[in-house]
Amino acid sequence: MKNNKMSAIFSNQHEYKELKPLTDERSLSTLAFAGKYRLMDFPLSSIVNAGINNVYALINQEKVRSYFDHLGGGKEWGLDTIGSYEYIDFYQKIIQRQVSGEPYFADIIEFLKTTSYPYAVFIGNKMVSNFDLQSVLHYHQENGNKITGVFKKVKHDSLAFDDQVFVLDNNNNILANQQMMDTQKQFEYNLSLNIYIANTDWILKQLEKAQMSDSTADISKLLAALAAKYRSTAYEYTGYLRNIRDIKSYFDANMDMLDQKQFASLLQGNQKVITRIRNEVGNYYSAGSIVKNSIFGTGCRVFGEVKHSVISRRVEIDKNSWVLNSIVMSSVNIKKGAHVEYAILDKDVTIEAGVTIKGTLEKPIVIRKYDDVNDDWIRNRG
Repeated sequence: MKNNKMSAIFSNQHEYKELKPLTDERSLSTLAFAGKYRLMDFPLSSIVNAGINNVYALINQEKVRSYFDHLGGGKEWGLDTIGSYEYIDFYQKIIQRQVSGEPYFADIIEFLKTTSYPYAVFIGNKMVSNFDLQSVLHYHQENGNKITGVFKKVKHDSLAFDDQVFVLDNNNNILANQQMMDTQKQFEYNLSLNIYIANTDWILKQLEKAQMSDSTADISKLLAALAAKYRSTAYEYTGYLRNIRDIKSYFDANMDMLDQKQFASLLQGNQKVITRIRNEVGNYYSAGSIVKNSIFGTGCRVFGEVKHSVISRRVEIDKNSWVLNSIVMSSVNIKKGAHVEYAILDKDVTIEAGVTIKGTLEKPIVIRKYDDVNDDWIRNRG
């Protein structure tokens, strides 16, 4: 019987200055999504849905608190059970070891040797999607690949400057890989989704070779280059996807969830999306409140009007106030007569009575965590 066991390397290294101020104190991985989730829930759920319980997590050391606040002991994902193994390491440590001339992939190599499973998955942190890694594994085996990358055909406006894109032949063999900033503008791109499955014995040798030759310490870049070097056949993903790299892409991804088809595609399929469980009271909607086409977390109190918005936990929206086309994070207080439109309110924000916050579809206004807003903030469409 074929052994299909996999271990996983979950990389949380991606950060973008274009997401500030939302990521001033938290990592991209822990940004709120759809009222009750975090972005890291999606790759982590894909991992555990594939039956993987041995996970090596790479995180950025300056954002470690937000990561552990959400992950906790890993109970919801089954990472606290007998036979599971969760290893946390810092991406900065890999860089420091490379600068010092040390074997910088040593801990990853040790992890892969310790788990001793025949296959290894690498998955990044910024793609909002729901991947069936078992299907990717079967494709990997059927094509006899040493390494298999996952891609999706996207338009130019779905790409970040540092994304890897594949050049493919008609059979989806990877002929080359390029960083987005180095590519010529074209109608469609084969975006690498930062997901790779490789034969463990093979990838161990490649990691050892890479550190001996002082190759890149960025594993995603290394894997993209290896997939191209060995002309691997890539797996095409065709489901829902958002590539989170700036405020607009984050805003649009949340707004997507107000469309029932897109919500169902991401969150109601066979692949369950797991998040941390919080036991809280239900929401209260007063007799005079108006709520249309919106998502709510738990513990909210609504007396005003909410339309086409994503509302997280413990939010209070007072009488004669309204929220339209906005993302409201946890523990926000929107007081009487306040108006919020095309905005992202970070957690613990207070919008004082009568204040108007109004951005635009292309440039939603972001209110920083803990801010108490006393004055109007209106962005002109120009």
